[in-house]
Amino acid sequence: MLNFFSKKQYLRDLLENFVDMHCHILPGIDDGAKNVEDSINIIKGLQDLGIREFIATPHIMQDLYLNDDESIGDSFQVLLEAINYGPLKKIPINPSAEYMMDDNFSMLLDQNNIFPLKEKYVLVEMSYFQPPINLEEIIFKIKMKDFTPIIAHPERYSFYHNKKEYYKELKRLGCFFQLNLLSLSEYYGKGTQKIGAFLLEENLIDFVGTDTHHMNHIKSLSKIIINNKHKKNVLKVIENTTKTFSVL
Repeated sequence: MLNFFSKKQYLRDLLENFVDMHCHILPGIDDGAKNVEDSINIIKGLQDLGIREFIATPHIMQDLYLNDDESIGDSFQVLLEAINYGPLKKIPINPSAEYMMDDNFSMLLDQNNIFPLKEKYVLVEMSYFQPPINLEEIIFKIKMKDFTPIIAHPERYSFYHNKKEYYKELKRLGCFFQLNLLSLSEYYGKGTQKIGAFLLEENLIDFVGTDTHHMNHIKSLSKIIINNKHKKNVLKVIENTTKTFSVL
């Protein structure tokens, strides 16, 4: 229930029954949860914020995290076995991936070996240093394979901060945008927070996720206060995320 008597509107008050479609909770396969105990602590922490369902999205990244169906499936089974007899047993957790748009991703597309979030939605990201040279070709290829690309945390790509109109071009090309909830604060810096606010105000954000990797992310999420100016838009994308990705 929202705390209408509080002077401050905390993000956690808006997350009741939320579906986190971007988090790194599978143990030991990327820079997220290091082991099962870590996974369980992170899941419990996110539950305390009101989150009821999870789509685990480990990185698939050339030369760093070459995950595939087997490694993701194995890690997922380890987690399920660990929570099978505890209070987390009935929590919906589904595996997927966050794909770096690199040569390996192009090869996986050619092989029709993609692990979507749900139905045809595919979570993709870019390097924080520069976009792929052939970005628009990759987007076209994703669409030709009948997938819908969701660009993870577009507000964090600083090379677009002074090219705001290109965000609209990416939308025109058929991309959906997923904002990191931590970007509602200064966690990633003021520049990222400012662009996140711009994308919300322009109604360019479709979904939100926590992108949680560790407990410090959860502590920071719990402290976020929502600007009244953005509350309506934030609530709208939270509801759209849950509606789109819930399996309940």
